[in-house]
Amino acid sequence: MSSSADFDVVAVLAKLTLPQKIKILTGLGWWHTEPIPEAGVPSLRLSDGPNGVRGTRFFNGVPASCFPSSTGLGSSFDIDLARKVGEALGEEARAKSTHVLLAPTVNIQRSPLGGRGFESFSEDPVLSGIIATSYINGLQSKGVSATIKHFVANDQEFERFSISSELSERALREIYLKPFQIAIKHANPWAVMSAYNRVNGLHVSENKRLLDDILRKVESFEWGFKGAIFPLTVGLGRLIISDWIGVYSTSASIKAGLDLEMPGPSVMRGKALERAIIAQKVTLRDIDERVIKVLGLLKRAHESGIPFNGPEAYNDTPELRQLLRTAAADAIVLLKNDKAILPLDNRFKKIAVIGPNAKYAMTSGGGSASLLSTYTVSPLEGISAAAKEIGAEVRYSLGATSHKYLPLLDPYIRQRNGQPGACIEFWNEAPTLDFLSTSPDFDNSLPPVAWSTLTLGTNCFLMDGIDETKVNLICWTRYSAKFIPDEDGDWEIGMNIAGQGNLFINHNLAIDLSTKPSRGEAFFGLGTEDVRVVVEGLKAGQEYDLEIRTSNTEFAARGSPYVCWGGIRAGGARKVDGVSAIQDAVQLAKDSDVAVLVVGLNHDWESEGHDRADMALPGLTNQLVLEVLRANPNTVVVNQSGTPVEMPWVNEASTLIQAFYGGNELGNGLADILFGKINPSGKLPLTFPKRLEDNPSYPSFGDKGQELGKIYYNEGIFVGYRGYEIKKLDPLFTFGFGLSYSQYEYSNLEITPISPAGEFSVSFKIKNIGKVEGREVAQVYVSDVKSSLHRAVKELQGFAKVYLQAGEIKAINIPLDKSSLSFYDHQNMHWIAEHGIFGVHVGASLADIRLEGEVELENTFTWVGL
Repeated sequence: MSSSADFDVVAVLAKLTLPQKIKILTGLGWWHTEPIPEAGVPSLRLSDGPNGVRGTRFFNGVPASCFPSSTGLGSSFDIDLARKVGEALGEEARAKSTHVLLAPTVNIQRSPLGGRGFESFSEDPVLSGIIATSYINGLQSKGVSATIKHFVANDQEFERFSISSELSERALREIYLKPFQIAIKHANPWAVMSAYNRVNGLHVSENKRLLDDILRKVESFEWGFKGAIFPLTVGLGRLIISDWIGVYSTSASIKAGLDLEMPGPSVMRGKALERAIIAQKVTLRDIDERVIKVLGLLKRAHESGIPFNGPEAYNDTPELRQLLRTAAADAIVLLKNDKAILPLDNRFKKIAVIGPNAKYAMTSGGGSASLLSTYTVSPLEGISAAAKEIGAEVRYSLGATSHKYLPLLDPYIRQRNGQPGACIEFWNEAPTLDFLSTSPDFDNSLPPVAWSTLTLGTNCFLMDGIDETKVNLICWTRYSAKFIPDEDGDWEIGMNIAGQGNLFINHNLAIDLSTKPSRGEAFFGLGTEDVRVVVEGLKAGQEYDLEIRTSNTEFAARGSPYVCWGGIRAGGARKVDGVSAIQDAVQLAKDSDVAVLVVGLNHDWESEGHDRADMALPGLTNQLVLEVLRANPNTVVVNQSGTPVEMPWVNEASTLIQAFYGGNELGNGLADILFGKINPSGKLPLTFPKRLEDNPSYPSFGDKGQELGKIYYNEGIFVGYRGYEIKKLDPLFTFGFGLSYSQYEYSNLEITPISPAGEFSVSFKIKNIGKVEGREVAQVYVSDVKSSLHRAVKELQGFAKVYLQAGEIKAINIPLDKSSLSFYDHQNMHWIAEHGIFGVHVGASLADIRLEGEVELENTFTWVGL
């Protein structure tokens, strides 16, 4: 079909047979929906987000721009930036012929330990909802569907497929549903993804109350999630997609309103759904109501002009690179600058760059958010380039290692012809009897391969990108390359795989994962434990034969929830003595005018599939920070993580930066802040506690406090800063906090009376009283002076980011409405804004309130829905 006018949803529905309708309700492989060519129904293409558009392959995928992680974008408090990021992602999706981006994520960070915490914007539902709204509007302006996720209370990775989030109706409404509600009201995302977990005992994917009564039904006076542009006789609504393998029932999920089961082939539908129809557990009308939603999104796809089954490419323009750089800088929060070391200038001629996160670009957290970046700029590269401009010398020292898994061997592998990369060969039967033995006969010639391909890396998740017409789901593989170390010495080599297999160097067994390998966390739970060995006496520049032989028969036999041909992750680095590495870093710091110490976490520690065990920085990181600070007081500590970490050395650090995962331009964005090309303006979107025990969710998170598959949200509505304030507990850094190279003065607070419709506005002025231009994030909090139910001390209800030249004054106006005054009355099942006096608090952060006033609501409002 050539245009949207050709795609008449009701007419297409009428042409479909029942088997065809059932087929439409599940995926075709990982990233497409099932087409019905004979009825003119093409296949939608979906792709992972939220900080990039990976395309249709984990393995050997097309490169993509990587934007800062969502906590970084949240820290910008920048609505315009969020929209521009959404627009850029929309253009990238178009380049990859993608109709649906699986983003944004608006789950709430209950705990710093959440494995996917970096994927969400904030611990605050209003900030999350507002940033998500702008992101969605930008993305969908390019004709690409957003998929807001994960609906709802999907806040931990431990037992994520089965855990029941046990929470009160009030907490559900005020905290966890709220960002979805805001985005649906103001942006109308064209799709919603259901969560893996249960809510109060029932899986979301079969929870009719959540998916239908609250999210979709107009007649229930709830949210009425629709946005349809054409009348339908069988119901309104946008698409509800399952999370991948997140459907656990046939009839119940259909009845609840779950439209599309992903991925394919179907597990819970297909023949099982045909049987349910015969048994009249599901009606033909139920099927039509689900199919019409898929067809509705297909109509949107026709309107977008994005080709079906089109090519995959990527964008790389000067304008896009500048946006990536701006976003990276705006995702950075200046936490301390007590000695005015920053911005760096010609006071400093010798700059030491130290730390495990300095040399490598930690662009993103792990799991489905990870992708192959078009390019990356590390902190060391960015700082070195900026230092040249002021004539400063830069020297580097590792200081300490922080990896959970050894760094990938990608820089050190070559094909036999000398080109970067390696060859992977596939067989459908064991090539030889001793193929997976720990001592195979390497002189034994192998039979012809079923298929082979080249790859540039040593992290190969073979869940896609395989020629399925030639390679069976049960297969044997050989990964072969030349390994060329860049340093003399003993090297530590590590590997984990999905399946079983062995790693050989120069035909000598190095790692045995073929004989009863223990299970690990890698490859979404399909992988083995990570095994490390030391290979002694390697020479820089010398070629060594690297060969990895594997088979996926082991996990195929025990059953895999994914279609997968196996996986390999091999890493390595010269073995480092921890004490000597710290001593080298300390000496470099002493010999330098200033040290920039880049530490933190990475995608191994923060990832889909597992939560963190604690808030500590890994390895000897804390010892490194303390010793470098004592060696050179002019040390800038840069922590890079997606969520909070403990900082036992914070009182000794005069200068501290929080850099989230910054995407492609992480290094240049950081350098722009360090050297004053950009005045920092980020504010923390989540509270940094002094210790894990202070977090409101402690100890009811993950495997702590869970009971018979349930996790109790004991803190209720007092999540994040709400919990710290109600307990009068000082955190390490408060919500909304962030410094600038300028200072800002607030004045002239004015609050309009509340209108009969519940609307009012907060106005004030901000003056830049510093010496350089900058941007300030002004935050408006509201408190209920007297309430019939216990409420938070104050809650964020609005914010504005304003640019000011030195000495400039600007007037700010922030509109608010009845929802800014309300709480959820769980007994009467409605929102209520009670008459009385409300406090209005305007400031630079939660704890730095500059202006305060009051406003009176004369009459109580109650309502249901948006």
